[in-house]
Amino acid sequence: MNTSSWVVVGLDNGGNCNSSTVLDGLGRFLVDRLVESPSCVREGPGVAVEALVGALDQALGLTGVTRESVRAVGLGTPGPASRDGVISSKGATNFSEAPWRGFDIRAALERRLGVPVVYNNDGNAAALYAHHAHFGREATLHSSVSAIVGTGLGGGVIEAGRVIRGAAGMAGELGHVHIPMQGLLADGQPMPECNCGFVGDVESVASLTGIERNLLPYWLTRFPGHELARNESISEAAKLVRSYADSEDQLALEIFNQQAMAIGRLFTIASNFIDPSAYFVGGGVVEASPRFREWFLARVREHTHLREEQLEVATFALIADLDMAGARGAALAALDSLDTL
Repeated sequence: MNTSSWVVVGLDNGGNCNSSTVLDGLGRFLVDRLVESPSCVREGPGVAVEALVGALDQALGLTGVTRESVRAVGLGTPGPASRDGVISSKGATNFSEAPWRGFDIRAALERRLGVPVVYNNDGNAAALYAHHAHFGREATLHSSVSAIVGTGLGGGVIEAGRVIRGAAGMAGELGHVHIPMQGLLADGQPMPECNCGFVGDVESVASLTGIERNLLPYWLTRFPGHELARNESISEAAKLVRSYADSEDQLALEIFNQQAMAIGRLFTIASNFIDPSAYFVGGGVVEASPRFREWFLARVREHTHLREEQLEVATFALIADLDMAGARGAALAALDSLDTL
């Protein structure tokens, strides 16, 4: 069979939407834009699995490919979940309701579709796409680490073009790596706390939740009368910080400088046990203005302390096509799995 006559599908599950894409056997993405549909996760596992099937059919419909041509499906969801796609017994980011706890979303989708389903958490999937998009045909010759700033701090570690998943599937949980706080926190700034219960991990600083819980409340005390203080909700104010940074607001820049420093310290740690070829940054900073995101990436690089030999070979870059990266990475994982199925 000519490899271009079959495809794999990538599905990226989110709290509100699923995104989907199609990848043919020659490694060509047949969908060149973001394709979204409701994820229905709050309606329970049964409805949500059907929504994933609908997302698959939507992407196939755009390409004219039949479901019979699908050899495998890649699925990404927010964690925590096992390496095989079993949602944590305590629930997960998008799956807080009781029916989701301990639910095997990968197996349920595989039974529904009748084709192999390959699972990765969404951070790993996006990291995989970032790696392959950057290195292309040389992807298997390199390693990389990706930090993705969102509601939390996601990411992944790629070695020789493949995701490092770990024994329990928890590798690449970069947000919960502890980093030094000396020199990062300003005078009198409280030690940041993470939703996971850790104190002083990367996510407690470099995430939207970190802005809301830890950074913005402090910096508002240092900038009395700031416009963001007029917002009745600290949660809504936190969502506006990036737009203020785009306008070079000093309070917002202080916050994002701390986030960049936190990621730089994470990358410094990674450089000593992974020594990757590339360091990728994604999330809201990619969706900001070019001027701001380049400023942010430069600050991350400034705070990543590499040896001279590493500086000569390491690359720092923003993740390409971030809104499509999760689905595309899931599709790449599905394609790679066909070698071992």
